[in-house]
Amino acid sequence: MTLVALTGTPGTGKTSVSAELRSRGHTVIDMNEHIRAHGLLGALDEGRDTHEVDLDLLNDSLEGIRASGDLVFMDSHLSHFMDCGCIVVFRCRPDVLAARLEARGYGPEKVRENVQSEILDVILCEASESDIPVYEVDCSDTAVGCSADAVEQIVKGEVSDYTPGRTDWSGEMERWF
Repeated sequence: MTLVALTGTPGTGKTSVSAELRSRGHTVIDMNEHIRAHGLLGALDEGRDTHEVDLDLLNDSLEGIRASGDLVFMDSHLSHFMDCGCIVVFRCRPDVLAARLEARGYGPEKVRENVQSEILDVILCEASESDIPVYEVDCSDTAVGCSADAVEQIVKGEVSDYTPGRTDWSGEMERWF
């Protein structure tokens, strides 16, 4: 396994866990930085306050890393679209996620959009459409170090506690829709 996608709805814990993995000596690509450094940032979608990214070009830009054979983690809500050895989807309970996004200064519409995405398992479903093994880690109330431990276990093949479907926020639908 060369590349490992660390993905999830914004605010689920990707960047915090990535920082912990870096501190443990792992190589982690900040995909936002990688996108900017490789000139892959597309037009601004003003309605969603985000830039478009050509996923094929992004995937192609990682070829040298894949060819190296080194274990490298990719931190991004887009990383599950890349060719990789496995996908780890970070999950977060809707009320915790909303508080995290509000603390970042997200407006009510953007908070609601992301919480609804999390409730509907959007990223997990997207990831599951590939033939790449997918795992999920609930970061709602877990210390960052424990979530990083989970990622390391997954990479070692200790995956039984992280199979998709263990996280279900559907009981929150009435509150957020």
